Amino acid sequence: MVVLSLTGIALVAYLLAPRSPVTGWLLIATSWTHAFRLLRWRGWRAARDPLVLVLHVGYTWLALGLGLLGWATLGDFPQIAALHALGAGAMATMILAVMTRATLGHTARELHADGMTVAIYVLVNIAAVARVSAGLSIGDATLLLAIAGTGWIGAFGLFCIGYGPKLFAPRIDGRP
Repeated sequence: MVVLSLTGIALVAYLLAPRSPVTGWLLIATSWTHAFRLLRWRGWRAARDPLVLVLHVGYTWLALGLGLLGWATLGDFPQIAALHALGAGAMATMILAVMTRATLGHTARELHADGMTVAIYVLVNIAAVARVSAGLSIGDATLLLAIAGTGWIGAFGLFCIGYGPKLFAPRIDGRP
């Protein structure tokens, strides 16, 4: 509850005073609380199960994005990199993680990530790294944006190809 409350306070502070040093330090502190929470979950133990590991990776993007947003609030750091860590990193990774897992569960399929599912997770994270890197002016921005766009389209396209038929088909156990 402390971490969630602190996150809410930090985000409200960002909305009300996006250039305040207090807001910046609050966002950085919030980032550290999320990172500490993540470490307590011992996500490395989930490395053998991509359906669980990807949730930890998405949550890592949240901690990173909040920290980057704090640094951007404090000074000469590109805000766009922080926003893409939160959007392309945390949100997109979590959206795909939950959609794949929920689709498997709600269609009575085994909770197992096949090769296509792992590819979805890898592509969305490549896209996020490339987009954040472009925002930080690390490397050729045109190339990084092309990689980000290709990864994003690839991840969501593979989801549609691999999971669309499952969503339109009856449950495999015959239940409604």
